[in-house]
Amino acid sequence: MADTRNAISQSMECPVCLSTFTDPKILSCSHTFCKTCLDNLLECHGNCQIQCPVCRAVTQVPNQDVGKLQANLVLKNLIEDMKFHPQICTNCKSDEKPHAVVYCQDCGKYLCTSCLNKHSQWEGFIDHEVIAMSEISSGKVSVRRYRKCRKHPKEDEECFCSSCRRFTCFRCVVMEHKDEGHQVIEAAAYEDKHMKSIEDLKSKVDKKQSCFQKFIEFIDEQMKSVDNTKKQCTNDINRAYYEAVRQLTEKRESLLREVKETTEGVEKELESMKTTAQKHINQLTTIADMVTNRTKIPLDMDTLAAHDTLCKDLRELFDQEDPDYEQPRKSSKKGKSVGFERNIGKDELGLGQIVNVIEKNVTLPTEGSLSDMVITPDGRMTVGCWTGGMNIFSADGQLQQTVLKDVNIYGVGFLSDGRCVVINTSNNITLYTTDISEYTKLNVMFQTLSEDEGGFPEITVDDHDLIYVRYWKAKKIQVFSTAGGQAIREIPCNGYVPQQITSYHGSLITTSDDTIRLIDKEGAVQHELTKPGSDLYAAVSQWNTILIAQVKHGEGLVSIDEYTNELRYIRSLVTNYKIEKPERDWYNLQQYRSGEIAFCTPDRLYIFHRIEGMT
Repeated sequence: MADTRNAISQSMECPVCLSTFTDPKILSCSHTFCKTCLDNLLECHGNCQIQCPVCRAVTQVPNQDVGKLQANLVLKNLIEDMKFHPQICTNCKSDEKPHAVVYCQDCGKYLCTSCLNKHSQWEGFIDHEVIAMSEISSGKVSVRRYRKCRKHPKEDEECFCSSCRRFTCFRCVVMEHKDEGHQVIEAAAYEDKHMKSIEDLKSKVDKKQSCFQKFIEFIDEQMKSVDNTKKQCTNDINRAYYEAVRQLTEKRESLLREVKETTEGVEKELESMKTTAQKHINQLTTIADMVTNRTKIPLDMDTLAAHDTLCKDLRELFDQEDPDYEQPRKSSKKGKSVGFERNIGKDELGLGQIVNVIEKNVTLPTEGSLSDMVITPDGRMTVGCWTGGMNIFSADGQLQQTVLKDVNIYGVGFLSDGRCVVINTSNNITLYTTDISEYTKLNVMFQTLSEDEGGFPEITVDDHDLIYVRYWKAKKIQVFSTAGGQAIREIPCNGYVPQQITSYHGSLITTSDDTIRLIDKEGAVQHELTKPGSDLYAAVSQWNTILIAQVKHGEGLVSIDEYTNELRYIRSLVTNYKIEKPERDWYNLQQYRSGEIAFCTPDRLYIFHRIEGMT
């Protein structure tokens, strides 16, 4: 009975920690281990599976949670049951054995009080190590197990077969482990060898731990160094920030003073004009009130004379010329030409600078003739006319040349080799070679849509010399090579009319009333900008940003702003500039390579030149 209980006690030990199971869990291979031991194994492997320490079989752990493995309920209940059943004496010969009070490590037996007294009196047992049961149950001391042979329960397993990897008694050695291939040694010798191996491993583990501890300490040093660098950089950034704020504040105050000084003179001029006009109104009102007072009629000579004088003064007042609107318009123009330009892509800490917008106003040779406007290869501005001809202007507004006078032009473009591309009012594309004074027609034919099929056309040319023709009525864009013939592909304009198109670095900018769209070469809209109540016109700037003119045709006002390639606002260039309102609401926007912005109406060409301020 005692041997059976001892065997059961040994079977309740975890193979990993060699202690009584706590919360035993079963792996898929049916081996059982403590939950804590399995947690440690899982953590060491760092994945969602455990390799059994006994048979090396792999068990998948759900959600990396060992607690979700099946519990060994039989073993768990047995352990609980043994906790509540006191250990009985294994030395008494009677069937009714009393509870044990101690355990003798040397005898390997549990002893009751009576047996303990006898044990203490035996001379050979005086030096035996005896442990109280209370210390064993509390876990302070573990008992030394004595292996008993399962086939011969009364025999100790005093031998160890290295080939079979198992302890065995002497009888089993003679019967089962005497053949060649079995290496049998004393159990004590194996235990000594095993303990030395364990100690050697422990020593190596300590060295490895020390190695990694030094590595961790080195990492801590590096982290401290990085942290010091971070703190230093943070302090440097904060100092730079506060210094930049100080500089920005000073620059802001300087710019505000410059704006104030620039506009104060204009405001004084306008205020003086306003005061003079108000004085004139007051004079008219005062004298008129005195003269037109009908309640009394002047009778004597003095009153008649005074009345006559007042009437004369009144006549002189209303005989004066009406107010001259041009004078305050000129004064305000000086004030409105002041603008602020941010430092885009430059020194942002400089904020920017005050600029003056200087405007030139050029009358087109033929009123209401504008159809298209484009930069020439040499940097001048070409204005195509549907009534015939292309007028070429310099950046200072001088009309320098008129060519193709007999060609009614809808659209103009220039190829990289200097050739000119023209689409006329019959929707026919023609190529021309160009020199200083003459444009020569080339014999290249293009199969474009007719006016009935496509409607009013316009063209643009990209960096690869492909020609794009947009059709108002057909709502699509055809693409042609310079070799002529049929279009090599078509780009649909789904849901909108492409009123104007501009090539832009692999994409196209299309305008449609109050909306600008940036589309790819397949027609997909990449970015879109809408300004309700205005008509929009686009151009590519010399900085490869996008210029957009916002026109309020009914009011005769134009504003020009700069945008990124994603149609995000950058800055304002011209604000609510008053133009001479044309009858036809057709406009075009471009920029000279020298920086001037050209805005063309059907009747006039406006050139805006931005002059930097002195500070």
